[in-house]
Amino acid sequence: MKRKVVSSLVGAALLLSACSGQQAAEENTVDVTVNPEGFPIVDEQLTLSMFGPSAGAAEWEDMHFFQEMAERTNIQFDFTTPALESIETQKNLMFASGDYPGIIFGGSLTTEEQVDYGSQGILLPLNDLIEEHAPNIQKMFEEFPEIEKTVTATDGNIYALPNVNQGIVWARGPLWYNNAWLEALDVEELPSTTDEMYDLLMRFKTEDPNGNGEADEIPLTAYGIEDIRQWFLGAFGHLDPSVEVIDGEVMLGAIQPGYKGYLEYMHKLYTDGLLDPESFSQTAEQKTGKGKANRLGLFANWFPHFTLGGPDDSTDNPMMRAIKSDMVDEPVLPKSDGVSVGQFAITNANPSPEASIRWIDYLYSEEGATLLNIGEEGLFWEWADDSETVRVHKETPDQYTNAEEWRSTLTPDYGVPTPKRAFPDLDLSWKDNTFTKFIFNETEEKFTPYAQVPIPELFLTKEEQGEVSRIRADLDAFVEQMEAKFITGQRPLSEWDDYVATIEDMNAARLVEIYADAYARYNGE
Repeated sequence: MKRKVVSSLVGAALLLSACSGQQAAEENTVDVTVNPEGFPIVDEQLTLSMFGPSAGAAEWEDMHFFQEMAERTNIQFDFTTPALESIETQKNLMFASGDYPGIIFGGSLTTEEQVDYGSQGILLPLNDLIEEHAPNIQKMFEEFPEIEKTVTATDGNIYALPNVNQGIVWARGPLWYNNAWLEALDVEELPSTTDEMYDLLMRFKTEDPNGNGEADEIPLTAYGIEDIRQWFLGAFGHLDPSVEVIDGEVMLGAIQPGYKGYLEYMHKLYTDGLLDPESFSQTAEQKTGKGKANRLGLFANWFPHFTLGGPDDSTDNPMMRAIKSDMVDEPVLPKSDGVSVGQFAITNANPSPEASIRWIDYLYSEEGATLLNIGEEGLFWEWADDSETVRVHKETPDQYTNAEEWRSTLTPDYGVPTPKRAFPDLDLSWKDNTFTKFIFNETEEKFTPYAQVPIPELFLTKEEQGEVSRIRADLDAFVEQMEAKFITGQRPLSEWDDYVATIEDMNAARLVEIYADAYARYNGE
């Protein structure tokens, strides 16, 4: 059975830009027959407008993904794709002008933007559309109820869909050991406590593990302290200096006793020459230069070869094991919730919201997500044999330096979070997946047992968001500055009480109260 749909506008009290969008919507609204399932989505060709960031090496209209989707769905697009570097500016200008497209794709709409433009009627509520026309999104919500909570605004509406990746959910790149140094020192067991870590770092400093006869080893380095903070703060029972949830309680990490313990430990590493003094000032390139010169023992990066160099499929360099101090029974590590909000929205300038939700719903299926990420079989990849379980890459055309550069011309799913549900089995399906398995196994053993989301993505009311912005403008900067000063000894930790009092005077209690209220709403309390 087919169903005739005429899109309707939502909201009565619109701002001037919303009114412009309403006029455009009324002028462009069309009767369109939307098939309830399967392809094509519409029998008569439908052209919609789409806005999104370009990070690849081709125009979106020339990409295989959009061409293949047009063939399957009978839906084409007029694209507006500013460069990724200017996407925020262009997005703001778009909304301010009132001349916006029917679909925002990969636009990273913040929760504040979703509430603001949703309340004005610019962004359409998706709840009913999902219930009636999006079985893959419904299935995702059923399997991961926290995702639905994360994308639901304070008024109960869903204004935008996320990018979801429940595979590797590191909040930042992990810390990795230089295995050549471990072997040189005959290290058989990786540290599991802060004392054991201190001892190993001291050995890195004093026992010439790089074998050049010079005292040039750097036991631990960072590109900004946030590069390594998570793995050391977690040893003292905390996930973040900012607002966090520990054992169900919302708190400000930066004034807790465990945070003080972290500062004391990092100050000791710094004072004893175990933490690179350039950790607060060096560039990423300088850190990499030290790694490739075999001067680093422990460092953070997405993958170890990014810093040390060498083969990109090497499984030699192990991930740091979570360590604990004597202040906790078990360490904790912060993880991402695997949800990047605001990646797909339908505006009131869209002539067919039902066709649009059916189009995007496909990307939340394994088949659709695979098409978005690597294209259909025979272009970028093919099956290794008739079992159709193992993939191999097709030969990269001569005009591209590597397969990823080629892929960036085929899909918008490159360098930006796109609206989809990622399926980890795709990463493991490649024939040359030894390194991927290594990463998954290291994560499962050393990260996952201790990993927690510091605080989920929370929707705040407009009034709450205003208060939070005012408080955090000064508070976050103060905490960041004092972290560096305490670690380097520019300020002694004997001034801890004064530091806490200053933070309390910056309205920290109100900040925690706002997030506690939002967290309670998130949990349906």
